[in-house]
Amino acid sequence: MKIIYTHTDEAPALATASLLPIVSAFAAAAGVEVETRDISLAARILAQFPDRLPAEQQVSDDLAYLGELVKQPEANVMKLPNVSASIPQLKTAIKELQSHGYKIPDYPDNPFSPDDREIRARYDRVKGSAVNPVLRQGNSDRRAAASVKRYAREHPHSMGAWSADSKSHVATMTDGDFRATEQSLTLTKATTVRIEHVDADGIVTVLKDRFELQTGEIFDGAVMHLGDLQRFFAEQIVDARAEDVLFSIHLKATMMKVSDPIIFGQAVRSYFADVFEHFGDDLEHAGVNPNDGLASLLAALERLPEDHREAIRGEIKRTLERGPALAMVDLDRGTTNLHAPSDVIIDASMPAAIRASGQMWNATGKQQDTKFVIPDHSYAAVYDEVIADCKRGGAFDPATLGATSNVGLMAQAAEEYGSHDKTFAAPSDGRIRVVDTYHRTLLEHEVAVGDVYRGCQTKDAAVVDWVGLAVDRARATGAPAVFWLDEQRPHDRELLKKVYATLDELDTDGLDIEVLPVAEATRFTLARARAGKDTITVTGNTLRDYLTDLFPIMELGTSAKMLSIVPEMAGGSMFETGAGGSAPKHVQQFLTENHLRWDSLGEYLALAVALEFLAEHTGNARAKILGDALDRATERVLEDQRSPSRKVRELDNRGATFYLTLYWAQELARQDADPELAARFATLAQELAGHEHQIIAELEAVQGEPVGLGGYYDADPEQVAAAMRPSSLFNDALARFEAVAS
Repeated sequence: MKIIYTHTDEAPALATASLLPIVSAFAAAAGVEVETRDISLAARILAQFPDRLPAEQQVSDDLAYLGELVKQPEANVMKLPNVSASIPQLKTAIKELQSHGYKIPDYPDNPFSPDDREIRARYDRVKGSAVNPVLRQGNSDRRAAASVKRYAREHPHSMGAWSADSKSHVATMTDGDFRATEQSLTLTKATTVRIEHVDADGIVTVLKDRFELQTGEIFDGAVMHLGDLQRFFAEQIVDARAEDVLFSIHLKATMMKVSDPIIFGQAVRSYFADVFEHFGDDLEHAGVNPNDGLASLLAALERLPEDHREAIRGEIKRTLERGPALAMVDLDRGTTNLHAPSDVIIDASMPAAIRASGQMWNATGKQQDTKFVIPDHSYAAVYDEVIADCKRGGAFDPATLGATSNVGLMAQAAEEYGSHDKTFAAPSDGRIRVVDTYHRTLLEHEVAVGDVYRGCQTKDAAVVDWVGLAVDRARATGAPAVFWLDEQRPHDRELLKKVYATLDELDTDGLDIEVLPVAEATRFTLARARAGKDTITVTGNTLRDYLTDLFPIMELGTSAKMLSIVPEMAGGSMFETGAGGSAPKHVQQFLTENHLRWDSLGEYLALAVALEFLAEHTGNARAKILGDALDRATERVLEDQRSPSRKVRELDNRGATFYLTLYWAQELARQDADPELAARFATLAQELAGHEHQIIAELEAVQGEPVGLGGYYDADPEQVAAAMRPSSLFNDALARFEAVAS
């Protein structure tokens, strides 16, 4: 067994360029092999086109390799956050790769020819949540490490004060959305099905042909009706203007890569209704797709004659002046909430707003009460209940909050995040139905043109494993395990049949197992958290994503500090190192100031557990020593406040990595279980300690000026290494250690 380290994107990739050389050197001293696999967006794109690239430019499909590895018991994968690319991000990455000499095709927006359709299919395998469903062949165990939780209580982060008179609120649909139209069934035996559209004249178009459903698998179908969605947006825009609150839509267009960009595009159309009404032909001629956001629209105007261009800009300006005011994503850049779908990440944006007094920034640089528009009401109650709780009880106090962990159903592309290949916009009025090989209709929905249909699979084995993991965590912690499931929701009703049957087969004596619908489960968990009590939330895939940002941000200040373990169903494990929602902003600061504030704490925590896992499965005692010492070093990083600062010319990620290395070497040098190993690290520890101030001075001296990386998605490895390892004293000390160890 070896440790597979993933190379990903943005700030996590930069941080790993600093940390991985240390990890490799320390691991080699303990007889542990570390291998790197590239699953960055750029590598994933290039892996799709080996037939269009010369041999020297071809890259291996490392995601496919890892997808097979995680189905083996020897899997031990360190998974760093990666870009879940929206179409604008994907197009930008393609352009960058083309500028670097890779002759890959453009992304075809409207594929007509067979070649265009084939190219589009390849790119569709890359965009959105292309990575996680492949690697997550097990369910999720996310929690705060004891040392991290203890530090957060002793050094609580700031929280904005709440007012009982706050006008901030959640607006969500009650009818015509996915939750309201959901149908669900459990397969009594395996079958092959297809999804097809039947128009008003009875003409059948196959949307997805022949895919397998297993015995015991749950299959759902649901529709977002565009007519209801448009009415909803129109009402919320009028209400936000009347209430003088910011209008802000919250979706996850990067992960829900088919449905949510369409919903986002309808928000853009609704807000700029006059623009599209008066200039629709011009915008169509310019190739404007509102799903890509206001920024794409503004860029497309350059393709129009100047008089047309200025007239449209004027109408956009008047719309913004009439309001309601839009929440700002990036005030300095003038980026609004409607500029790009990839900026709209609900699990990051909603906790940040809740932490900031329930407010977002307006265009004048002030915080303002906000209408949080969450169209589908499946899980909107989570944020609605949190906001109501803060209005009643004030801001949460990290010094006293209980720990809220999560056991998430995500194995084998479970639930909504695995549904992209079964999500479609209805080509015309008619019906979308799921039909088996005997031509029997299993599910059927009436649709109008443009309505968004979403099918969803949840496999029986994944559910059984999920319930067992929840019971294991409840037994290990003594905390109540709460299944966030609602008997009134068709999908949850089918899921609960399996939950109850599995619980009956497990030993649950003395355990507190609860089943509550979303709103009640939120209130239950919040009440316990405010009382300093711990709770295990047991949720489906989307809620897992939401809650594992929401509660950590309240408790710890960031979800990057969570320990995230995926016990793969085949016996291996994947260790995730946090969420990457804030990564783009960190890169922006790094490029302009050469200061990386990304916190690699999640990476430190995950690596320690990966070493422990390897030791358990191989009998490598030194790997266990290495992991234990890393845990102690990580706690010292926290206690000595060596985490990255937000401010330039203060300690950044590279400085934090140096201190982790120093403390890790010191902890290994003073352990007495393996004197030979201790002696190896004693020299390095002494050298690093002796040059501490000079090394930190070298790391801080480079800050304050712009830095080049040779690319954003396809950065130059040599430039990245030079930027992330600027201390010659540190590099030389590590090189001498490696030479002696080898």
